[in-house]
Amino acid sequence: MPDVRIQGLVKHFDADGAPVEVLTGVDLELSRGDAMAITGPSGAGKSTLLHLIGGLDQPTAGTIEIGGRSIHDLPEVELAHFRNRTVGFVFQDSHLLPQYTVLENVLVPTLAFSDAGSGGEPRAEELLDRVGLSHRLTHRPAQLSGGERQRVAVARALINGPSLLLCDEPTGSLDRAASDAVADLLFELHAEENNILVIVTHDLALAERFPRRCELENGRCSAR
Repeated sequence: MPDVRIQGLVKHFDADGAPVEVLTGVDLELSRGDAMAITGPSGAGKSTLLHLIGGLDQPTAGTIEIGGRSIHDLPEVELAHFRNRTVGFVFQDSHLLPQYTVLENVLVPTLAFSDAGSGGEPRAEELLDRVGLSHRLTHRPAQLSGGERQRVAVARALINGPSLLLCDEPTGSLDRAASDAVADLLFELHAEENNILVIVTHDLALAERFPRRCELENGRCSAR
């Protein structure tokens, strides 16, 4: 059984009282260790698909099963817990909290629920060392470069050991050198953590590095 199964996924938005069809029937299956890039023109629904997979939005129709569970049937509290434990998110903007240190930012997801357990700080320090920022633990986001902030965001996304890592244009705001460094890091950590890596990108050079591709067009996914 695949770890992620998407069947007949449809998403419509309301625009001035008229439905706008974004996704019209997406079918996908992903298993542990898979790495997929989602590509397509602007407005094709790439980020929408990613948000639906991560439980950040509700579909109009269709199902998303992760680990055999239909995530959009979960009560809101259970869904929030599921996102926190199973899904890691990396966005184009790192969304770091400016008042907190690098270490504190990485630890934020461990504070969401009381059953998080101990061991968060050693794991955070290990991840920050892995992304090359062990010398920046007490720095704040304003003291970091864009590439460094994005590496902190990657560490934060992995702090709870998610089985699914979702990245929405994670290199979109970086120069080529920083973009390549972050991409290399994502692949290295994906291999080490053996998670499912799904990335939305306009960067075709980055997309070509992925063993699987999903090109969105006319609301459907053409998988390779």
